[in-house]
Amino acid sequence: MFKHYFERVYNVEVWPIISLIIFFTFFVGLLWYVWKMSKSHVDKMSNMPLEEDPNDDLEDN
Repeated sequence: MFKHYFERVYNVEVWPIISLIIFFTFFVGLLWYVWKMSKSHVDKMSNMPLEEDPNDDLEDN
């Protein structure tokens, strides 16, 4: 069923290449962003779950 549909689609062979390029560009961009993040920002974000919230000291009513 799908084989006959894809045979009629114009330039169907280009879509997998475009998908690969989009994925590769996104992945490389994400790696570049992570690589360039400052060490202090990474430390701050990694300690966030461990920090105590000042609002936790309030009594439950």
